[in-house]
Amino acid sequence: MYWGAFYLDPYGIIFLLPALVLSLYAQFKVQATFNKYVRVPARSGMTGAEVARRILDAAGLYDVPVQLTPGHLTDHYDPRARVMRLSREVYYGTSVASLGVAAHEAGHALQHKENYIPLNIRSQLFPVAAIGSQMALPLFFLGLIFGAPGLSDTLMNLGIWLFAAAVAFQVVTLPVEFNASARAVKMLVSHGFIDRDEVPRTRAVLNAAALTYVAAAAVAALQLLRLIMLRNARRD
Repeated sequence: MYWGAFYLDPYGIIFLLPALVLSLYAQFKVQATFNKYVRVPARSGMTGAEVARRILDAAGLYDVPVQLTPGHLTDHYDPRARVMRLSREVYYGTSVASLGVAAHEAGHALQHKENYIPLNIRSQLFPVAAIGSQMALPLFFLGLIFGAPGLSDTLMNLGIWLFAAAVAFQVVTLPVEFNASARAVKMLVSHGFIDRDEVPRTRAVLNAAALTYVAAAAVAALQLLRLIMLRNARRD
């Protein structure tokens, strides 16, 4: 978030307040839920790394390594390197939370193998979205304040289009994450890694994580709308 935008647009924080509150709540929720269920051992006694490896092998993804990565809740699947990276709590953990997160990331690897369309779209959007998230707001507010009439419109429109790419990336991330979580629960049960009565606890962790993506998309969409409103007001 480019906080200088709120200095130049004092009403921006009010406009975005509901989404910002949701974002803060989502961050609190995912931390609290994970910390709660990371202390609840799964009956299978398997580690997250073992679960991930078995899911990958069952899908024929023998060449996708499962690696340990530093940090807390830094778990991810890298489609470019075709590597799954799990944090220490998940890699070595035997909790329902650890198994849920590991299976979720394995779900992304299966999406990649199957050419899951939303994942492919997100991968295509990533380069432009990465630039947009860094450059869109500075360009827009340069145009809003310092630009001559023609240059002003160009800079603001460029900022809006770049930010729109970042918003599109956030939106298309939603089906990617929801699908990976649905796959995770199904695979955990079908392979016998968790019992059916353990599903609600595992799903609670995955749902809390999904809420962070919903909040990020909401903040981005409202910010885009605010930029469009500011540009139109400048023209008037």
